[in-house]
Amino acid sequence: MSGGFGEVFRSLRVRDFRLFVLGQIVSVAGTWMMVVAQDWLVLGLTGGSASALGMVTALQFTPLLLLTLYGGRLADRYDKRALLTAANVASCAVALMLAVLVLAGGVRLWHVYVFACALGVVNSVEVPVRMAFVGELVGSELLPNASALSAAYFNVARVVGPALSGLFISVAGVGWVMLVNAASYAATVVALRLMRRSAGRARRFGDRVRVRDGLKAAGRFDLTVPLVLVAVVGLFGLNFQLTLPLLAAQVHHAGASTFGVVTAVFAAGSLVAAMMTTLRRGRPSARLVAGAAIAFGLLESAVGVVSSYGPSMVLLFLTGGMSIFFAQAANHRIQLGVPPELRGRVLALYTLILQGSTPLGTLLVGTLAERWGVRWGFLIGGVISLAAGLVAIAVERDDTATTASAGTALRERSGQRARP
Repeated sequence: MSGGFGEVFRSLRVRDFRLFVLGQIVSVAGTWMMVVAQDWLVLGLTGGSASALGMVTALQFTPLLLLTLYGGRLADRYDKRALLTAANVASCAVALMLAVLVLAGGVRLWHVYVFACALGVVNSVEVPVRMAFVGELVGSELLPNASALSAAYFNVARVVGPALSGLFISVAGVGWVMLVNAASYAATVVALRLMRRSAGRARRFGDRVRVRDGLKAAGRFDLTVPLVLVAVVGLFGLNFQLTLPLLAAQVHHAGASTFGVVTAVFAAGSLVAAMMTTLRRGRPSARLVAGAAIAFGLLESAVGVVSSYGPSMVLLFLTGGMSIFFAQAANHRIQLGVPPELRGRVLALYTLILQGSTPLGTLLVGTLAERWGVRWGFLIGGVISLAAGLVAIAVERDDTATTASAGTALRERSGQRARP
């Protein structure tokens, strides 16, 4: 690989990261097939209830609120490869049991609730471990590129998975899609076992690996501002697992064969943005993170206003792109602002804020969509994200001015002391 092409894919020169990416593409595609199948199943069981769909999403993400910080502690203390292997095996078992229930014709809504919660428990460990594992595989220099490529393969799977899921649902039914997802976890397990034995091994800190050390590190101003911004945008703006299927069903009246198109268009925009961010080499500025939140808010608000299918798809493409650009900018600013030995716990906090806000966000937006329609969910989420970005820029400017004033005053006092 050479030139611009080589720059985009430079972290793939690392053998273990190549294996990891190959396994993840298959597994994440299966996961997105499962997302569409699960949403379609819930809508079918409830006659199109937005609140039931919101409840399933909330139950899947609630464990992140309770367990993710502990997952980050595990990531910094134990073998990450072993933890990821166990997590993928557990996810496979959960998906397989739900698939059997659906294929047997005995599935009920409460079954979906239980399995969504169980998957959330597994993800509360898997997500922070996986994010820290990527940095360990490639090192800090290649981390922005590897992180962006991870977002890229995630969105490749997000394009392919829903499209395949819609086709499979039409031809074979929801149960078979869930069975395919269960089998897809084997790809990640095989890739992990083919890696060198040293991959993922953590330094042994014993009892010194404490959650509060990660919280203390995240208390720095340059980390607190993007974390708060991620919390606000995640809570009100990034509820697409709920809003996209509702947009397809309520606004565009999609059937099973075209149900995945809306998600695929959104993910295609995310993929383009992810590929753009592979060229990033250093830590992004606070202004870039806040500016991305502002642009995202404007685009999401526009999705809520426009109802025509063609313009709506264009706006969804752009919104998907800006959502991943914002998330990657915040992720890189946070990851590259802490030492490697704290990265698992700080990334766990990032995950807790970004994904742990989903239960509250989906319940709020689900209730809003139930009463007023999903377009209001997009509009309100976009406006609040826009406002949060503007506040972040103002706060950053005030802090810069305060720091500069303090520095000037300190220099003046030093000069006065130096005078005879």
